[in-house]
Order: sequence, then C-alpha cells, then structure tokens
Amino acid sequence: MSKWKAIWISLRAYLFTTVLIVLMTFVLKPFGLAFDLVNIAIIYLLPVLFNAVYGGLRPALYSAILGVLAFDFFFVPPVASFAVSDLRYLVSFGVYLAVATLTASLAARLKRQVHYSKQKEAHTAALYALSKQMSAIADIDSMLDHFSLQVSQTLETEIAIYLTNNRNNLVLAHRTAEHPDDSQKNAELSVAQRMFEHGETADLNESPGNFIPLRAEKRIYGVMVFYPKQTLNGISTEQMQLLEALAGLAASAIARVKLAEEAKIAHLTAESERLRTAILNSVSHELRTPLAAIIGSATGLIEGEHLFSSEDRMELLFTIRDGALRMNRLVINLLSMVQLESGMLRLRKNWCDVEDLIGVTLTQVKDFQQHRKLRAELPDDDPIIVLGDEVLLEQMLVNVVSNAIKYSPDYSEIVLSVQTEEDDVVISVSDKGIGLEEDEHDRIFEKFYRSAAAKQITGTGLGLAICKGIVELHGGTISAKPNEQRGTIITIMLPFNKQDDKYATFLRKGHLES
Repeated sequence: MSKWKAIWISLRAYLFTTVLIVLMTFVLKPFGLAFDLVNIAIIYLLPVLFNAVYGGLRPALYSAILGVLAFDFFFVPPVASFAVSDLRYLVSFGVYLAVATLTASLAARLKRQVHYSKQKEAHTAALYALSKQMSAIADIDSMLDHFSLQVSQTLETEIAIYLTNNRNNLVLAHRTAEHPDDSQKNAELSVAQRMFEHGETADLNESPGNFIPLRAEKRIYGVMVFYPKQTLNGISTEQMQLLEALAGLAASAIARVKLAEEAKIAHLTAESERLRTAILNSVSHELRTPLAAIIGSATGLIEGEHLFSSEDRMELLFTIRDGALRMNRLVINLLSMVQLESGMLRLRKNWCDVEDLIGVTLTQVKDFQQHRKLRAELPDDDPIIVLGDEVLLEQMLVNVVSNAIKYSPDYSEIVLSVQTEEDDVVISVSDKGIGLEEDEHDRIFEKFYRSAAAKQITGTGLGLAICKGIVELHGGTISAKPNEQRGTIITIMLPFNKQDDKYATFLRKGHLES
C-alpha cells in the first residue's frame, strides 16, 4: 500500500463529514425559523452516529465539534456569529457535546466488538479448516504450500518459513513473497537463526517481518516470518495471537510429518536388518549343507582309499559334484539378483529356439531331479522362436523347474508345456507339490519370500524373484495358479511375433540369426 493511499484512507472520513455537515446546513437553513432549535440540534447528531459506526471514534468527535460550530453560527442568535446571547445555550452546547461524545463512544465500541467477534469467528473457522486440511497431508513441501496459501489469503500477509537441516542450521524452506536481494536475505536468515536459538517471538529492527518460532512439544522445528501488507498500521494484538496459533499449527503438522518420516526410517532400518539377518542365515545354510557334503565325501575319498569300492567312490564323486552344482546355482542366483537390483543386467538378444531352451533345462536339472519324472509337451508344427538372452532364459527355466522339483514329492510328475497364442509364447511348468495358499500366488515372486508350508525345505527365496526380473526384462509376464488336482502351475508368457522379418528368415534358413 502506497503512502498517499494510506493518507487518503485516514482523511476521507473527515472530508466526508465536512461535506455532509455543509450540505445539511444548507438544507436546514431555510427551515431554521420553522423548526425548533432542539430539533435542529438532534438532526446534527446524525453525522455523529454515522461516523461512530462507519468511521470510528475520532471522526465522530470531529463531527460533533463541527456540528456544534455550524449550529451556533447559523441557527443560534445572533446568527452568523459565534457569540451567544443567552448563556443557557452554552449549557446546551455542553450537553450536546457530552451526548454526542457518549453516543460516538458507545457506537464505536459496539463497532469494535462486532468487528472483533466477526474477526475471531473467521480466524477460528480458518484455523479449524486449515487444521483439518493439513492433517491429511503427509509431505512437508505440500503442507507448506497449502499452509502459506491459506495464511496469505486469511491475513493478507506474506510469509517465509525456515526449517532445520541435518546440521541443525536454518535453511529457507518456503517463501510466498518475492525473493529479496542477498543482503536482505542474509539479514533475515541471521535474525531467524538467532530467533531459533533463543526461541522467543519478536519484532526486530533488523527486518520488517515478525519472527515466530515453530515450537511443538518443547522442540523448535524452525522459524516463520510474517510480512504484513498493511505496514502503516502494523499487526494488531489479535492478529499476532492468530499468527502464533498458526505457527503452532504449522509446527504440529511439521512435527507429525517428521515423526512419521522417522518412524518410517526406523521401520525400514529394522526391516533391512531383519532381511539382512534372514539372507545371511539362508545363504549360510544353503552354502553349509553342500559344503558339508563335499568336505565329507572328499575326506572319505582321501582317508578311505582302500575302504571303498569303485561304486562307492563313484557315489562320493557324484555327491561332490551335486554339492558343487548346488553352490554354483546359489552363487549365480545371488549375482543375478544383485545385477537386477542395480540395473546392471543387460540382455544379449538372439533368436532362441524354445525347444532347445527346454532341452538344455532338462539336461541341467537331470542331475538333481532324483525320483521325479520330467516330461515336455511341445507342438509339432514349426519351431517356436523368441527373441531374448539365451543364457538368462535358460537360467530362468532352470530356476522354475528346480523349484518344482524341490517342492514335489518323489515319483511325482513335472510337466513342461509350450503353446503359442497370437502375440505370446506360453511356457507352463506344472507340478503336484505342496501347492500355495490363495494369497501367495503373487507373493512367491517377491525377494526372500518363502511359503509357510515350505519352511522345512531349504531355500533362499530368490529363485522365482530372479525369474520375474528376467521375464520382465524380456517384456513378458510370469504368474502362478493352483493345479487342478494338487500343486502349482507357473506360467511364463514371452512376446512372440510371427510377422517379424527375422523370424521368417530363421524359418527359411533353419538356423539362428542375431
């Protein structure tokens, strides 16, 4: 607000009063002889009441004095003179001024009370609405944006909010006003830092703003600076009380958000520690079991050179090999999960024959399928070709089939089937194992998740999570559903396009092209 505009606002009530009394005098003058002087004096009370209600106490008093002077000069004998022929008129003037002053005071006080009541009601409603809206906001930046907008609209004030960083120093978190120059910014930050350290509300000479600490639960989270737009009149006591209430509301909201963040971090830390412990226990167990078998078999071969027959020695060698293969699968899975998590896993795509992928998978799991029967169902028509990383696709299929072997009883059958749909190759692995609960069909693809029914069977819970990552890298999907009789069916869908030119080239030439 400019200086001249503020001066005009403060003087216009007096100018209006002057004009009004002049007009009333010109209107009443012709009827001066017909009206009783008491009636004319009462009429001059009207500007006093009007100013008391709409202009305030001072314009009302000015109206009373100006009305007495006009009444004396134009209507009280001798007319056109301030002299008074009858001393009783002096008493009348005194009574008139007293009545006008009392009336103006009562009307002005009533006006202030009404204004204060409305203002307090509006502020209470604003606080309630703001508190209700901020309670649903969980992000500090969004909360500060919403809070500053509401405060600016309610109080017509600009605000700046300083919050602490990790070093417990104040930094500017939000500002509604235009950014000041560097000197003003440094001065404001210096004052805010002192206010943060002392924790007291103050209006300091170094800055035109009002600094209020954001205090909640005996802790100061920052400092809020208010810049009232009506700098000529400053901030009233009621407004300052409201600003302090708003600062307390903001501090409580900030405290709630920070506590939620701290609780989340604590939960994540505890979850990470739990997960780390579970990983170490699982990996150590998975490594210790084959290591024990390898060490025992190797020790037997070394120390019992003449005690074992050739068949026994061959069985011990098979045990060493199986243990080494199991450890190798574990290491490959761990490395694959690290690469998937870090985004370092890159596909080396080639055209892959699905029948060859199935054949390699059956060969790799043959050594530990034990008494399970593996059967493949492939279509009899043209070869089915997918574009992908052959090594990763083989690893994915080995993990799925190994999982089916692990959780299936002896002498049960595991079936690998391949079908083609319009845009996908569908590979299904069905077993007759322990099966899954209804809520586990998606969870089994999470890292380190293991079904409650499989706790007695060793495993890391990484295999299917790696399969999901590999399949998704190829643009496909993997899902689980219950088998009709017993067990689980894992379904893998990979993109398949018969219209691709390279696919047609492969069919014509009968060999793979990259």
